[in-house]
Amino acid sequence: MKRTRIGVLAILACATVLGLGCGSDSGSKDQLSLVAYSTPQEAYEKVIPAFQGTADGKGIKFKQSYGASGDQARAVQSGLPADVVALSLEPDVQKLVDKGIVAQNWNAGPRKGIVTDSVVVLAVRKGNPKNIRTWADLVRPGVQIVTPNPQTSGGAKWNLSAAYGAASNVGKNQPAGEAYLKKLFGNVVVADKSARNALQTFSSGKGDVLISYENEAIAAQKKAIGLDYVIPDQTVLIENPIAATTKKKNETAAKAFVAFAQKPAAQRLFAASGYRPVDPALVDKKNFPTPSGLFTIAQLGGWSKVNKQLFDEKDGIVTKIQTAAGV
Repeated sequence: MKRTRIGVLAILACATVLGLGCGSDSGSKDQLSLVAYSTPQEAYEKVIPAFQGTADGKGIKFKQSYGASGDQARAVQSGLPADVVALSLEPDVQKLVDKGIVAQNWNAGPRKGIVTDSVVVLAVRKGNPKNIRTWADLVRPGVQIVTPNPQTSGGAKWNLSAAYGAASNVGKNQPAGEAYLKKLFGNVVVADKSARNALQTFSSGKGDVLISYENEAIAAQKKAIGLDYVIPDQTVLIENPIAATTKKKNETAAKAFVAFAQKPAAQRLFAASGYRPVDPALVDKKNFPTPSGLFTIAQLGGWSKVNKQLFDEKDGIVTKIQTAAGV
Protein backbone atom coordinates (compact mmCIF):
# COMPACT_ATOMS: atom_id res chain seq x y z
CA MET A 1 0.00 0.00 0.00
CA LYS A 2 2.78 2.43 0.83
CA ARG A 3 4.45 1.89 -2.55
CA THR A 4 1.17 2.49 -4.36
CA ARG A 5 0.50 5.70 -2.43
CA ILE A 6 3.98 7.08 -3.12
CA GLY A 7 3.63 6.24 -6.79
CA VAL A 8 0.34 8.12 -6.95
CA LEU A 9 1.92 11.11 -5.20
CA ALA A 10 4.70 11.19 -7.77
CA ILE A 11 2.19 11.12 -10.62
CA LEU A 12 0.14 13.89 -9.04
CA ALA A 13 3.24 15.99 -8.45
CA CYS A 14 4.29 15.53 -12.07
CA ALA A 15 0.89 16.86 -13.09
CA THR A 16 1.66 20.12 -11.26
CA VAL A 17 4.95 20.65 -13.04
CA LEU A 18 5.23 23.44 -15.58
CA GLY A 19 6.56 21.55 -18.57
CA LEU A 20 8.57 19.08 -16.47
CA GLY A 21 8.67 15.40 -17.36
CA CYS A 22 9.06 12.66 -14.76
CA GLY A 23 11.98 10.32 -14.40
CA SER A 24 15.44 10.25 -12.90
CA ASP A 25 17.04 12.54 -15.49
CA SER A 26 16.26 16.24 -15.12
CA GLY A 27 17.49 17.24 -18.57
CA SER A 28 20.54 18.91 -20.08
CA LYS A 29 23.40 20.67 -18.30
CA ASP A 30 21.93 24.07 -19.13
CA GLN A 31 18.57 23.30 -17.54
CA LEU A 32 17.61 23.27 -13.87
CA SER A 33 14.53 21.68 -12.35
CA LEU A 34 13.20 23.65 -9.37
CA VAL A 35 10.76 21.83 -7.09
CA ALA A 36 9.18 24.13 -4.51
CA TYR A 37 6.32 24.46 -2.06
CA SER A 38 3.15 26.23 -3.11
CA THR A 39 3.50 29.88 -2.14
CA PRO A 40 6.77 31.30 -3.57
CA GLN A 41 5.98 30.83 -7.25
CA GLU A 42 5.55 34.55 -7.89
CA ALA A 43 8.82 35.29 -6.11
CA TYR A 44 10.80 32.73 -8.10
CA GLU A 45 9.32 34.11 -11.32
CA LYS A 46 11.33 37.26 -10.45
CA VAL A 47 14.40 35.60 -8.94
CA ILE A 48 14.99 33.20 -11.84
CA PRO A 49 15.30 35.91 -14.55
CA ALA A 50 17.60 37.87 -12.23
CA PHE A 51 19.84 34.80 -11.90
CA GLN A 52 19.77 34.28 -15.67
CA GLY A 53 21.12 37.81 -16.01
CA THR A 54 24.29 36.87 -14.11
CA ALA A 55 27.41 35.18 -15.45
CA ASP A 56 26.56 31.98 -13.54
CA GLY A 57 22.99 31.94 -14.82
CA LYS A 58 23.58 32.88 -18.45
CA GLY A 59 21.93 30.37 -20.77
CA ILE A 60 20.38 28.37 -17.92
CA LYS A 61 16.75 27.39 -18.45
CA PHE A 62 14.35 26.34 -15.72
CA LYS A 63 11.54 23.86 -15.27
CA GLN A 64 9.41 24.50 -12.19
CA SER A 65 7.00 22.54 -9.99
CA TYR A 66 4.95 23.96 -7.09
CA GLY A 67 2.76 22.15 -4.58
CA ALA A 68 2.24 21.23 -0.95
CA SER A 69 5.68 20.93 0.65
CA GLY A 70 5.24 17.45 2.10
CA ASP A 71 3.86 16.13 -1.16
CA GLN A 72 6.71 17.72 -3.12
CA ALA A 73 9.33 16.10 -0.89
CA ARG A 74 7.67 12.69 -1.25
CA ALA A 75 7.42 13.13 -5.02
CA VAL A 76 11.15 13.91 -5.31
CA GLN A 77 11.84 10.82 -3.20
CA SER A 78 9.78 8.85 -5.73
CA GLY A 79 11.58 10.14 -8.82
CA LEU A 80 10.32 13.64 -9.61
CA PRO A 81 13.38 15.32 -11.21
CA ALA A 82 14.90 18.07 -9.08
CA ASP A 83 18.16 19.97 -9.19
CA VAL A 84 17.04 22.51 -6.57
CA VAL A 85 14.43 22.03 -3.85
CA ALA A 86 12.86 25.01 -2.06
CA LEU A 87 10.55 23.63 0.60
CA SER A 88 8.52 25.00 3.46
CA LEU A 89 10.43 23.53 6.36
CA GLU A 90 13.64 21.73 7.24
CA PRO A 91 12.16 18.25 7.88
CA ASP A 92 10.99 18.06 4.26
CA VAL A 93 14.58 18.62 3.12
CA GLN A 94 15.78 16.08 5.70
CA LYS A 95 13.61 13.44 4.03
CA LEU A 96 15.71 13.97 0.90
CA VAL A 97 18.96 13.95 2.88
CA ASP A 98 17.97 10.58 4.33
CA LYS A 99 17.53 9.24 0.78
CA GLY A 100 20.86 10.65 -0.44
CA ILE A 101 19.11 13.10 -2.77
CA VAL A 102 20.42 16.15 -0.87
CA ALA A 103 23.88 16.29 0.72
CA GLN A 104 24.28 16.01 4.49
CA ASN A 105 26.00 19.44 4.60
CA TRP A 106 23.27 21.30 2.70
CA ASN A 107 22.80 23.73 5.62
CA ALA A 108 26.48 24.35 6.38
CA GLY A 109 26.63 27.86 4.87
CA PRO A 110 26.29 31.20 6.65
CA ARG A 111 22.49 31.21 6.17
CA LYS A 112 22.16 27.60 7.39
CA GLY A 113 20.32 26.72 4.19
CA ILE A 114 17.52 29.22 4.79
CA VAL A 115 16.44 31.35 1.82
CA THR A 116 13.46 33.29 3.24
CA ASP A 117 11.87 34.14 6.57
CA SER A 118 8.28 34.98 7.45
CA VAL A 119 5.92 34.82 10.43
CA VAL A 120 2.55 33.18 11.01
CA VAL A 121 -0.30 35.71 10.81
CA LEU A 122 -4.09 35.77 11.10
CA ALA A 123 -5.71 36.86 7.83
CA VAL A 124 -9.21 38.24 8.33
CA ARG A 125 -12.03 39.74 6.28
CA LYS A 126 -11.59 43.35 5.20
CA GLY A 127 -12.16 45.64 8.17
CA ASN A 128 -11.80 42.68 10.58
CA PRO A 129 -15.56 42.41 11.35
CA LYS A 130 -15.01 39.68 13.99
CA ASN A 131 -12.35 41.84 15.73
CA ILE A 132 -9.78 39.04 15.70
CA ARG A 133 -6.54 40.22 17.31
CA THR A 134 -5.07 37.33 19.28
CA TRP A 135 -4.86 33.54 19.32
CA ALA A 136 -7.53 33.54 22.03
CA ASP A 137 -9.97 35.15 19.59
CA LEU A 138 -9.69 32.15 17.26
CA VAL A 139 -11.33 29.81 19.76
CA ARG A 140 -14.33 32.00 20.48
CA PRO A 141 -17.68 30.32 19.69
CA GLY A 142 -18.74 30.81 16.10
CA VAL A 143 -15.34 31.81 14.67
CA GLN A 144 -14.67 29.76 11.53
CA ILE A 145 -11.02 28.93 10.77
CA VAL A 146 -9.34 27.95 7.50
CA THR A 147 -5.85 26.41 7.72
CA PRO A 148 -4.07 23.78 5.61
CA ASN A 149 -3.61 20.16 6.66
CA PRO A 150 -0.29 19.24 8.38
CA GLN A 151 -0.36 15.81 6.75
CA THR A 152 0.50 17.47 3.43
CA SER A 153 1.37 21.11 4.08
CA GLY A 154 4.49 22.59 5.63
CA GLY A 155 2.58 25.82 6.13
CA ALA A 156 0.11 23.98 8.35
CA LYS A 157 2.94 22.77 10.57
CA TRP A 158 4.20 26.33 10.93
CA ASN A 159 0.66 27.54 11.74
CA LEU A 160 0.03 24.93 14.41
CA SER A 161 3.51 25.28 15.89
CA ALA A 162 2.83 29.01 16.26
CA ALA A 163 -0.53 28.35 17.93
CA TYR A 164 0.93 25.71 20.23
CA GLY A 165 3.94 27.84 21.14
CA ALA A 166 1.79 30.86 21.95
CA ALA A 167 -0.64 28.85 24.11
CA SER A 168 2.03 26.79 25.89
CA ASN A 169 4.39 29.64 26.82
CA VAL A 170 6.82 28.46 24.12
CA GLY A 171 6.51 24.80 25.10
CA LYS A 172 6.82 25.25 28.86
CA ASN A 173 3.18 24.27 29.49
CA GLN A 174 2.32 21.35 27.20
CA PRO A 175 -1.17 20.71 28.69
CA ALA A 176 -2.18 24.31 27.99
CA GLY A 177 -0.91 24.06 24.42
CA GLU A 178 -2.72 20.78 23.84
CA ALA A 179 -5.96 22.11 25.30
CA TYR A 180 -5.75 25.14 23.03
CA LEU A 181 -5.20 23.06 19.90
CA LYS A 182 -8.29 20.97 20.73
CA LYS A 183 -10.37 24.16 20.89
CA LEU A 184 -8.75 25.46 17.71
CA PHE A 185 -9.65 22.38 15.68
CA GLY A 186 -13.18 22.65 17.00
CA ASN A 187 -13.45 25.83 14.93
CA VAL A 188 -11.62 24.62 11.79
CA VAL A 189 -14.08 24.42 8.89
CA VAL A 190 -11.62 23.60 6.08
CA ALA A 191 -8.19 21.91 6.19
CA ASP A 192 -6.81 22.27 2.67
CA LYS A 193 -3.89 20.45 1.05
CA SER A 194 -1.57 23.47 0.87
CA ALA A 195 -1.22 27.06 2.05
CA ARG A 196 -2.10 28.30 -1.44
CA ASN A 197 -5.23 26.13 -1.55
CA ALA A 198 -6.22 27.50 1.86
CA LEU A 199 -5.89 31.07 0.59
CA GLN A 200 -8.07 30.22 -2.40
CA THR A 201 -10.71 28.74 -0.09
CA PHE A 202 -10.66 31.80 2.15
CA SER A 203 -10.78 34.22 -0.80
CA SER A 204 -13.85 32.36 -2.11
CA GLY A 205 -15.71 33.42 1.04
CA LYS A 206 -15.24 30.46 3.40
CA GLY A 207 -14.26 31.17 7.00
CA ASP A 208 -13.69 34.21 9.22
CA VAL A 209 -9.94 33.81 9.63
CA LEU A 210 -7.13 32.17 7.68
CA ILE A 211 -4.00 31.13 9.56
CA SER A 212 -1.25 31.82 7.06
CA TYR A 213 2.22 32.96 6.12
CA GLU A 214 2.71 36.73 6.34
CA ASN A 215 4.06 36.70 2.78
CA GLU A 216 0.92 34.96 1.52
CA ALA A 217 -1.30 37.61 3.12
CA ILE A 218 0.82 40.39 1.60
CA ALA A 219 0.68 38.75 -1.84
CA ALA A 220 -3.10 38.42 -1.54
CA GLN A 221 -3.44 42.13 -0.79
CA LYS A 222 -1.34 42.98 -3.84
CA LYS A 223 -3.75 40.90 -5.92
CA ALA A 224 -6.63 42.96 -4.51
CA ILE A 225 -8.04 40.01 -2.57
CA GLY A 226 -10.21 41.55 0.15
CA LEU A 227 -8.44 40.73 3.38
CA ASP A 228 -6.50 42.30 6.21
CA TYR A 229 -4.06 40.52 8.46
CA VAL A 230 -2.99 40.67 12.08
CA ILE A 231 0.44 39.70 13.40
CA PRO A 232 -0.12 38.18 16.87
CA ASP A 233 2.26 39.35 19.59
CA GLN A 234 3.30 35.72 20.01
CA THR A 235 4.10 33.93 16.77
CA VAL A 236 6.80 31.79 15.24
CA LEU A 237 9.62 32.81 12.91
CA ILE A 238 9.14 30.85 9.69
CA GLU A 239 12.41 29.71 8.11
CA ASN A 240 12.16 28.30 4.58
CA PRO A 241 15.06 26.15 3.30
CA ILE A 242 16.63 25.76 -0.13
CA ALA A 243 19.11 23.12 -1.28
CA ALA A 244 20.80 21.75 -4.38
CA THR A 245 20.40 18.03 -4.96
CA THR A 246 23.28 15.61 -5.47
CA LYS A 247 22.82 15.27 -9.22
CA LYS A 248 26.25 15.73 -10.75
CA LYS A 249 25.12 16.79 -14.23
CA ASN A 250 23.75 20.16 -13.06
CA GLU A 251 25.63 20.48 -9.76
CA THR A 252 27.54 23.68 -10.59
CA ALA A 253 24.53 25.60 -11.87
CA ALA A 254 22.28 24.32 -9.07
CA LYS A 255 24.71 25.42 -6.37
CA ALA A 256 25.14 28.77 -8.10
CA PHE A 257 21.38 29.33 -8.08
CA VAL A 258 21.09 28.41 -4.40
CA ALA A 259 23.90 30.84 -3.58
CA PHE A 260 22.32 33.59 -5.69
CA ALA A 261 18.93 33.15 -3.99
CA GLN A 262 20.55 34.01 -0.66
CA LYS A 263 22.38 37.11 -1.93
CA PRO A 264 21.06 40.70 -1.54
CA ALA A 265 19.88 41.05 -5.15
CA ALA A 266 17.57 38.04 -4.84
CA GLN A 267 16.65 38.79 -1.23
CA ARG A 268 15.28 42.19 -2.27
CA LEU A 269 13.10 40.44 -4.84
CA PHE A 270 11.82 38.05 -2.19
CA ALA A 271 11.09 41.05 0.04
CA ALA A 272 9.06 42.63 -2.77
CA SER A 273 6.94 39.46 -2.74
CA GLY A 274 6.32 39.71 1.00
CA TYR A 275 9.10 37.56 2.41
CA ARG A 276 11.42 38.72 5.18
CA PRO A 277 15.04 38.69 3.97
CA VAL A 278 17.40 36.32 5.78
CA ASP A 279 19.95 39.14 6.02
CA PRO A 280 18.82 41.33 8.96
CA ALA A 281 20.40 44.36 7.32
CA LEU A 282 17.90 44.09 4.45
CA VAL A 283 14.78 43.84 6.62
CA ASP A 284 12.61 46.96 6.45
CA LYS A 285 11.29 47.20 10.02
CA LYS A 286 8.39 49.38 8.85
CA ASN A 287 7.12 46.72 6.47
CA PHE A 288 8.22 43.77 8.61
CA PRO A 289 7.85 44.67 12.31
CA THR A 290 9.22 42.24 14.87
CA PRO A 291 6.43 40.84 17.09
CA SER A 292 7.12 41.34 20.78
CA GLY A 293 6.79 37.62 21.53
CA LEU A 294 8.47 36.20 18.43
CA PHE A 295 9.91 32.71 19.02
CA THR A 296 11.61 30.06 16.92
CA ILE A 297 11.24 26.34 16.33
CA ALA A 298 14.59 25.95 18.10
CA GLN A 299 13.03 27.43 21.24
CA LEU A 300 10.31 24.76 21.04
CA GLY A 301 13.04 22.12 21.00
CA GLY A 302 13.81 21.91 17.27
CA TRP A 303 11.96 20.19 14.46
CA SER A 304 12.78 16.67 15.64
CA LYS A 305 10.99 17.30 18.92
CA VAL A 306 8.15 19.36 17.41
CA ASN A 307 7.45 16.81 14.67
CA LYS A 308 7.34 13.95 17.16
CA GLN A 309 5.37 15.85 19.79
CA LEU A 310 2.80 17.45 17.49
CA PHE A 311 2.77 15.67 14.15
CA ASP A 312 3.86 12.06 14.66
CA GLU A 313 1.61 9.91 12.47
CA LYS A 314 0.45 7.80 15.42
CA ASP A 315 1.12 9.63 18.66
CA GLY A 316 1.33 13.32 17.73
CA ILE A 317 -0.90 15.72 19.63
CA VAL A 318 -2.24 17.24 16.42
CA THR A 319 -2.71 13.85 14.76
CA LYS A 320 -4.84 12.60 17.66
CA ILE A 321 -6.88 15.82 17.74
CA GLN A 322 -7.47 15.69 13.97
CA THR A 323 -8.58 12.07 14.17
CA ALA A 324 -10.99 12.81 16.99
CA ALA A 325 -12.33 15.90 15.20
CA GLY A 326 -12.71 14.11 11.88
CA VAL A 327 -10.38 16.56 10.09
